[in-house]
Amino acid sequence: MNGSNILVDTNIILYLLSGDKTIIPLLQNKKIFISFITELELLLFKKLSENEEKIIKSFLMECTIFDINPEIKKSAIYLRRKYSIKLPDA
Repeated sequence: MNGSNILVDTNIILYLLSGDKTIIPLLQNKKIFISFITELELLLFKKLSENEEKIIKSFLMECTIFDINPEIKKSAIYLRRKYSIKLPDA
């Protein structure tokens, strides 16, 4: 990735969608990448209203989503086993 790309996690997107304007300069003029785990975390919130889901889906359409592949899967298994970390962190 170069300076015009950024990989963001769920918390950054939540800050942005909740109106935190300090996030905007960090993402401005950048191609935003997220993991499929972040996509799932955003869409699987309990008590998500239809409007909130629509806003999230609209945001996700602007992102490039890294889907799982065999190498990512192997790396996640290795990291989780070795460091006893939670799956989304692996």
